[in-house]
Amino acid sequence: MFKRLRADIRAAKANDPAARSKFEVWLTYSGVKALSWHRWANFLYRIKLKLLARWASQFAKFLTGIEIHPAAKIAGGVFIDHGAGVVIGETAEIEEGVVIYQGVTLGGTGKQTGKRHPTIKKGAMISAGAKILGGFTVGEYAKIGAGAVVLKEVPPYATVVGVPGNVVRINGEKISDLEQEKRDPVHEEICHLREKVYNLEKLIEELKNKDKTNG
Repeated sequence: MFKRLRADIRAAKANDPAARSKFEVWLTYSGVKALSWHRWANFLYRIKLKLLARWASQFAKFLTGIEIHPAAKIAGGVFIDHGAGVVIGETAEIEEGVVIYQGVTLGGTGKQTGKRHPTIKKGAMISAGAKILGGFTVGEYAKIGAGAVVLKEVPPYATVVGVPGNVVRINGEKISDLEQEKRDPVHEEICHLREKVYNLEKLIEELKNKDKTNG
């Protein structure tokens, strides 16, 4: 637990130019405090003291404005900057080096069971107000833009923006419109209906030919 706390403090120092000392980070940074409380709540959850674990997580929310489910798996060296309004769901997994800004939600899309919250891989950055919803993976060193709503897998080193979120860069290189595979749902529905009509006409023709043969 203390090893992870030291890693969290180092991450805050590395990512926040306003951080002047490790002692200041430990004493005043809400993200570091929330993660420390989460380590304790997660320990209680794993030894089946789930009610006490939920109490600890809610107390941490009261102190810091950051809500982390006690079952969430968070590595050491994660930095939650400012943190107000951050919500991290039960089956979320966050690897080392991830940076999360205020207002971020790592949530689900409904009442499905199993893995329903995202996995955030090493070094990813989740900007303010972003919502990542579902049990998919955000790849290593990916960047999620402010206010983006991400509903599908994000490849490593990608930059995602918009509502719903779309990949606009990979490894710093811009993705062309063709590579975006933009969809026209009206055109797709028309093509689908035309295919159904063609198949029905073919079936009717076969039935007519069969009747002529039998007659």
